[in-house]
Parts: sequence; structure tokens; C-alpha cells
Amino acid sequence: MEKSGQVKLRHGDEEIRFSQDPFVLYPGEKVFGKVSPLQVVAPNTALRLRALRDVALEVPAPAGSKDAAAKKVAYRAGDEWLFRGPGTYYPRVEVQIQDIVRAIVIKPLQALRLRARKELVDADKKARKAGEEWLVRAAGAYLPEVNEEVVDTVTAVILTDKKALHIQAAQTFTDSNGAPRKAGEEWLVTHAEAEAHIPDVYEKIVGEVKLTTLTSRQYCVVLDPIGATGKNQLGKRELRRGELSFFLKPGERLESGIQNVHVLDSEEALLLRARESVLDGKEQRKPGDRWMIDGPCEYVPPVEVEIVEKRRAIPLDVTEGIYVRDIRSGKVRAEIGSSYRLLPYEELWEKELSAATDVLLQRGDSIVDDPSNASSSAPAPTKKSARDRTRVVTFRTPHNAAVQVYDFKAKNSRVVFGPELVMLGPDEQFTVLSLSGDKPKRPHVIKAIALFLGPDFMTDIVVVETADHARLSLKLSYNWQFEIPDKKNQAQCAGLFNVPDFVGDACKAIASLVRGAVARETFDHFHKYSSTVIRNAVFGAPAEGEVESLNRYVFNNNGLVITNIDIQSVEPVDPRTRDALQKSVQLAIEITTKSQEATARHEAERREQEARGRLERQKLKDEAEAEKAKKELLTLQAASAEVESIGQVTAEARARAEAARIEGEAAVKQAALQAKAATIAYESEMDYTTALQTAELEHQRQLDDLDISKARELATIESSKFKSVVKSIGADTIKSIAQAGPEMQAKLLQGLGLQGYMITDGSSPINLFNTANGLIGGAFAGAQ
Repeated sequence: MEKSGQVKLRHGDEEIRFSQDPFVLYPGEKVFGKVSPLQVVAPNTALRLRALRDVALEVPAPAGSKDAAAKKVAYRAGDEWLFRGPGTYYPRVEVQIQDIVRAIVIKPLQALRLRARKELVDADKKARKAGEEWLVRAAGAYLPEVNEEVVDTVTAVILTDKKALHIQAAQTFTDSNGAPRKAGEEWLVTHAEAEAHIPDVYEKIVGEVKLTTLTSRQYCVVLDPIGATGKNQLGKRELRRGELSFFLKPGERLESGIQNVHVLDSEEALLLRARESVLDGKEQRKPGDRWMIDGPCEYVPPVEVEIVEKRRAIPLDVTEGIYVRDIRSGKVRAEIGSSYRLLPYEELWEKELSAATDVLLQRGDSIVDDPSNASSSAPAPTKKSARDRTRVVTFRTPHNAAVQVYDFKAKNSRVVFGPELVMLGPDEQFTVLSLSGDKPKRPHVIKAIALFLGPDFMTDIVVVETADHARLSLKLSYNWQFEIPDKKNQAQCAGLFNVPDFVGDACKAIASLVRGAVARETFDHFHKYSSTVIRNAVFGAPAEGEVESLNRYVFNNNGLVITNIDIQSVEPVDPRTRDALQKSVQLAIEITTKSQEATARHEAERREQEARGRLERQKLKDEAEAEKAKKELLTLQAASAEVESIGQVTAEARARAEAARIEGEAAVKQAALQAKAATIAYESEMDYTTALQTAELEHQRQLDDLDISKARELATIESSKFKSVVKSIGADTIKSIAQAGPEMQAKLLQGLGLQGYMITDGSSPINLFNTANGLIGGAFAGAQ
């Protein structure tokens, strides 16, 4: 207040007033809003407050603190703090409510991840820098401070005895167990350390690691194992054998996974190679040494030893073999006829064959482009399975056939006659024949390993020209065979394969002889004596005094002998010649055909006449038999009609009589039933009427009884009520009530000095007072 009594105002300022005596507003004061209830802050809840200007507030001591006195805290404009519940908040104009903060419930196996907005001291009294993150692991409700930002809720990973966590440090820090961790460091958390693990803010879960279990029959090799220093020993290999269970630590890995213990029987062995110097029993092995462990035994290789392969004895029959190569000398040999197991410095060698030979061995003896045109010098092909190149190449030489094998190393050849099994050595190859085929012959149609010795035949088509220039196509078939004086003489036997295509050469030579012989003959002469001309051209003309020449034409180069020639067909190549021949042949055929037709026609006419006569006689017999049968049929039909008419009349008469009888009986029964039905209906109606009247009488009687009973009970109730009322009021009270009105009126009249009066409004009854004393008349007189 000023000295003059004027009120001083804080213009633009506000003031909050709480419960007090009624007050008046001074000039210039205004009330904003309504009277509002104070805000109650619940438990596990807080108000986030912000200072609009500098203010000093009294903050009560925390619950459970020894110092119960409140202390004053000064806040600057822009500062924020929490008002924690439970409590009632008294607002101030200097403070603004920013938000309501509710506690976050941290469940078991959970943690709350927080981030500092600026430097602060957390609930565990640890200083936190701006941007730093940490975990709150205590289960329960947690109310974040003003400068604490909730990032996420982290759930624990449950660990079992068969599962571990692979963790990597995102930066250098100290974990929850107090162990220092450097950035990039990796480690395992197992069930032995914790049943559940909540990853720290600087821990990155790389993945889950499953338990590696080895049985007593298994082992493994761990690469880069963890040493005593806790670091990976890079490049080191560690052998672990079961029974054993372990977790692979970070950086460790298995070489070739979990492997089974090698169990060898008496026919098996392991080929080993030393990675580095190692003591094998009593023998020192140097790096690169190869040796074998023979069965029966169990073997687990140490880390210094590498298993190259498991070898087993290869069982071989007397007709089977394998190619073996010594890797030190390079020599290749064949092992045939007995079981063999490779030595440490031996390996199986694959024998390469030419593509044609390989296909022939897989399919059989030969390949034929068109089987219908193939020479029979080779058996038909048969499909076989793919060849094992390490096995000794075998070929079963057919009977009466020969196979030539050439040794490239010894530079000599041998001929094997069938039936015989040919087994190739490492440096041997088959001689593949490429023969002509088809008609006329074409080269390289048939490929074969075996040379068939005959006797056999082959067919060719030869085009010749006669002296008068008639061109003819001859289809000739040659019988052939090979003749060998001494099969034990390899020099003579090798002559069989001197001519690679004996079919083509033989056909060409014979065709040349035939063309030369035909060229000297005219068409007419050759047409009549073609067989003689061709035979004489190939086998030569018979000597004087001989009937025919010796059928034998020999090829000295390979011992092929042509024993016979068959002329299968002779056809002119020139169309005009062919047409003339066809016309002459057709004319002869036509004459013969007409003669045969005339003879056949006469014979047919004779047989037809005989057949007609037999047919007429049979027809007459059949007609006579038919007339007899017709007569018997008519007789039987008449008898049947008579019996049928009699039976029909009798049946109709009986049916009418039976129908009349049934109708009469039905009418009698119907009349009796109708009478009985009428009687039943009348009796039912009478019974119904009697029962209805009886029911109505009984109903009326019961109604009358009810009315009488009701009237009696009402009278009883009224009398009882009156008695109860009189008894309740009492006789004296009733008397007093009855006397009270007249006495009061009398007293009123006495006070007015009136002797009597009457007042009426036309609707109320007339009241008489002191009638005995004659007051009525006096009252009227006074009124007048």
C-alpha cells in the first residue's frame, strides 16, 4: 500500500492462492479460470516440471533419510526436475508442468536401457556423461529421471547346457561381472556362468553356439584353438576325441566337421601322409612321407598326419585285372588273377582307348549304321555298362573270329583266335576294322574289333554295260571265307589284317571282272547265259573236257577266298529296255493266264449245273415236308381255340356270380355299421349334454358359495376394524371428542355475548347450538 492508501499492483504478474478465508479483489486484480482442485500425484508417477524463471523451492528429504528436514533448492529458468508421487502438488507461477512421467515395470529377466541427455548421476550414484547408455537390471518399477531417456527394454537370453552366446564388444568397457573388455573382443557366455544373460549396451550378440558332442567313436580337429592366454593360436590344429562335449569358442572352427573313428578290417588299410615330422610308433616320419596302416584296427590320425585315402584289397578273378602305376618310377603294370591291395607309392592307372574302341567295347563287338545292310562279318551290337578305365580291358573273341592286338612299346602285334578272352596290357591296343557296307557298297559303314573268318556271304549291286550298250544292274551275292594254313604262325595270321576293308576291296575286284566280261557280250546273249558269263569271268572258263570250272577265287594279300557267286537279279538300267522286257514278260504271263481262266470257267459251269439239279430236288422235298407240318399245325390250332372259348365262358359266369355275392354281403355289412355308428353318435351327444349341465350347476353353486363367504368375511373384518378403532381410542376419548365442539362453540358465543347463531353457505350442514335454551330465535333477532 502506498502512503496515500493506494494499492500497489505487480502488473503482468500472477499469483496462485490456496485454501484461506474469503478475500476481495483489489482494483486491478483479475481472476483467471475457475477454482480448481489440486493435482494428486499417484505412486510410481511423477510430474515433470520446468522453471519459467529463477525460483528457490523447498524439497522434502527422501523417504528413509536420516535428515528429516527439508532443504531449499534453487532452480534457474529452464531447469527441469521431477515431483514424485504419492503426494499433492501445489502449483507455482514460476513452474510449468511439462508432462506426467509414469514408472516402467522391469520384469524378471529384463533390463531397461537408458541414455543420458546430459551429464548426471544415476540412481546407483554413478556419473554418466551426455549420450552414455547403461542398463537398469533391478526388477520392479523404475521412474526415469528428467535427464534419462528410455531407449529400449532388453530381454534376457535363456542359456542351457546345450546353448551358449557368442558376444562381441562394440567398444572398450567393463562388463557386468567386472571383467574389462576391449573393442572387437569376442567371448562366450555359457550356462555355467549364468542361466540367463542380458546383453550390455556395448555387447553385440553375434549368434548362438550349439554344444558340440563327440561320442566314443568320433573325433574332430579344431583349427585356431584358444590357448592359455585366452587368445586364438592361429595356424595351430588340436585333436579332440570323444566322449567329449564342448562349445567352440570365438575364432575356433572344425576341420572337416565331426568325423568317425576309422575302423579297418583285415582287407582294408589307410594311406597316410606326414604333414610335419612325427613319430609313428618307433619310426620317425618326415614331412611328405607316405605309409599305410593295415587292419584290423581302429585309428584316429594325429594332427601331424593326413589321411590320403582308405584302400581295400581289390578281389580279382583269373579273367580280371587292374592297371597299377608306380608314382615314383612311372611304370605301369597289370595285376591279374589274384586279390591285390595298392602299396603306399602305387595308384590305379586309367587306360585310355580310342573313341571307336571304347564305344565298341561298351556296345559289344561292332557298330552298324544300318543293321539291314551290314555284312555278317561282325556280330550284332549289344549295349553294355560304362567301362571302368582302371580295370584291365578284356574282350571275348567269338568263335571262328580273330582279333589283332598291337603293343606300341614292343612294336609287335599278336592275333588271337576265338573262342578266347583277350586281356590288354598297359601298352596294347586293338586293331579296329573299318569295313564297307550297304548295297551298293559304301566305305566305313561297319566298325569291328573281331574279324569273322567265315564262311559267310555278302551282297553287292554292280552296274554293267553290254557290247550293244545295254546298261544292266546286277545284284550279286558272294560266298566267302578266310583260309589260314597255320594258325600258330603269327606272321601268317597277321596277314588277315593286311587289308583293313576286305569287303570293299573284294567287291571292287569282282565287280571289275564282271564288268569286263559283260562288256564283250550282247544283251540277248547275256540275258540267256548271264550266270555262265559271270561265273566264268570270276572263276575262269572250265578247261577242255571239264563240265565246269573250280569255284574258287583267292585274294593272296589276306587269304580271302570267294567260293560262289549267286546272281539274285538282273535289271536293265535303261527305261526303254526295261519296258520292252516287261512287255514281253507280261504278254507271256497274259497268254498263260487266259488259258487257265478258260479251263477254270468250264469247270465252274459244270459244277454249277450239278449244284442246281441237287438244289431243285431238295427244294421239292422241303415243300412236301412243309405241307405236312402245316396240316398238323391247323389241327392243333382248332383244338386250342375250342378249349380257349369254353374256358373263357365258364370263367365269366363264375366271376359274375361271385361279384353279385360279394356286393350283397358288402351292403348288409354297410347297413349294420351305419346303424351302429348312429347309436354311438346319439349316446355320445346325450352324455355330453348331461355332463355340461352338471358342470354348469356345480360352477354356479361354487360361485354362490364364494359370494356368501366373501360377504361374511367382509362383515367380520368391518366389525373387527370398528372394535379395534374404538378400543384404540377409548370411550373417554370418544366422549371428549364428541363434547369438544359444542363446548368450544358455547364458550365462543359466551365471549361474544350472543345467545345463539346459525351460519350457512348453502353447501354446509346447519349447526345448532343451545337449542334447548331457545338461542336460535335470539340469534336471529340479534342479527336482524
